[in-house]
Amino acid sequence: MRKLILSMNITLDGFIAGPHCELDWHFNYWNNEMSRYASTRLSLADTILLGRVTYTAMAKYWPSVVMDITFPREDIAFADMMNTHSKFVFSNTLKETSWFNSTIIEEESSAVITRLKRLPGKDMIIFGSSRLAQSLIRANLIDEYLLWTYPVILGEGKPLFNGLKGRSSLRLVTVRSFSSGVVLMDYRVCR
Repeated sequence: MRKLILSMNITLDGFIAGPHCELDWHFNYWNNEMSRYASTRLSLADTILLGRVTYTAMAKYWPSVVMDITFPREDIAFADMMNTHSKFVFSNTLKETSWFNSTIIEEESSAVITRLKRLPGKDMIIFGSSRLAQSLIRANLIDEYLLWTYPVILGEGKPLFNGLKGRSSLRLVTVRSFSSGVVLMDYRVCR
């Protein structure tokens, strides 16, 4: 069975967005070194899971960057994978997709995710999509956490691990430091 990996930007104090869903705290830290590593990780997957809000933002952004001459050329491989990988969008309100290779899934259930995990192929990855991610964390369906930890303290905001009950044991697989000060921690869930 293929793994379900959550890739999330997070502050030192555990927030994935500011109190008004701001993401500006991470832009100045992202660099080419991180971009290359993100491309390598995305190449190990062939399916992206997204919630409606994240899907809508990404569907507007990624299709155009391949043709944008101001977009860093070293990031084209990542953009190409974002555009061509299968995308499953979990939404009860989205009625149609505009981004290539996207499928809407109206129900967010353990059975649907388990069925997707059993499909042939590479691993699946979730980018952002906090409500979807939190739902899958609560259902114990995440197999691996890629936590891009930024040297930022927000003091308040949207926490990743909010309202969770029970305990999960994780095993640290790798730690990678980037020149920007971001530290990527790769944890696998112990089952």
